[in-house]
Amino acid sequence: MDTPALSQHEHALRFRALRNQVLSSNIANADTPNYKARDFDFSTALRSAQHGSLDMSRTSDLHKQAWGSSKDGATTMYRVPSQPSLDGNTVAMDVEQAAFAENALQYRASLAFLDGTIRSLRYALKGGD
Repeated sequence: MDTPALSQHEHALRFRALRNQVLSSNIANADTPNYKARDFDFSTALRSAQHGSLDMSRTSDLHKQAWGSSKDGATTMYRVPSQPSLDGNTVAMDVEQAAFAENALQYRASLAFLDGTIRSLRYALKGGD
């Protein structure tokens, strides 16, 4: 059963988890020469997934994933550095840590909204008991 109230939260949680992986990779590679920090635009990716206008589609899970994209329509982009380092690394730890914390908070908020939706549905099914 495809419930719009639940699928919206499902998409949000999936994208937040993906963004968490990308930001974690940026933080882990903060000292790697020539590493380019990556991120993606959450709102654009979520909007694409909800409207079914994904750029690429895979007909089988055995098909390889295109680099920089997810099966959910999120396209990874390079972050523009405010002050690149001499070794070519574009990771700014303060920016990455702030983005990671914000993403974690939004992930928890999505979980809380999903929990509230499920509780409301359960309450309605029980007839208000």
